[in-house]
Amino acid sequence: MADVARVPRSQRNGDIITIENIRNFHYRTETDYDEHWETRTYDLSKLKGVDLFLVTWGAPGIAHTIASWEFEDQPPLAISIETRKTKGESYSAIRGFFRQYELYYVVADERDVIGVRASHRGERPSLYRIHMEPENAKKLLLRYLDEVDDLAAKPRWYNALTHNCTTEIRWNLQAIGLKNPLDWRIFANAHLPELMYERKAIDTSLPLAELIKVSDVTEKAKAADGAPDFSARIREGLPGMNGTGVSPPVPAGG
Repeated sequence: MADVARVPRSQRNGDIITIENIRNFHYRTETDYDEHWETRTYDLSKLKGVDLFLVTWGAPGIAHTIASWEFEDQPPLAISIETRKTKGESYSAIRGFFRQYELYYVVADERDVIGVRASHRGERPSLYRIHMEPENAKKLLLRYLDEVDDLAAKPRWYNALTHNCTTEIRWNLQAIGLKNPLDWRIFANAHLPELMYERKAIDTSLPLAELIKVSDVTEKAKAADGAPDFSARIREGLPGMNGTGVSPPVPAGG
């Protein structure tokens, strides 16, 4: 399919990383869009923090997570762990358990990967700033890019239980030395805000129910659809977005 047609790759020179095939499509509907793939360069010394999108669509207990790294001088870099479907193929939760889909890391502009969900798929994204040491946020991004490059060289199977958008985050966290105890909410991942709140991996200045409510950026994303300042607009007023706090690492999500 066109939205997963190109495989992203990275090149590194110290703190400078260059990423090819960043998806930045412009959508009129979910299936009607202008294809646009970009090469961007990021300076890891200007990394501000890492955020987690939790996207729901009405499936009980289930969500999709997307990690996104915010920089001082570049749009955030979003990475969504998904399946690489072929033309005419749709996702089946049952088939997802049986080596039917290739694992694919979508490296994208938030205006693409979040905007299409909020405005054209009827999904509801929420956004949380993760409390993580800057050095660990950097290590986590580099680990993701290791996976991106490994998949470009040698594809792997997606598995709805063991290698999905949630468990892959957990493996990546463990790979950089961050403990991430297993919990049932990692699998029933729509409950991740509760788990992250308990572990103080996200802002705890508000009661959990209120935090969940204000973190829903669906309407902001719809209002900012196609806007060049999409990422700034969806972050306005969100708890914890003025800096990177320090607390236990985020559990895997989505």
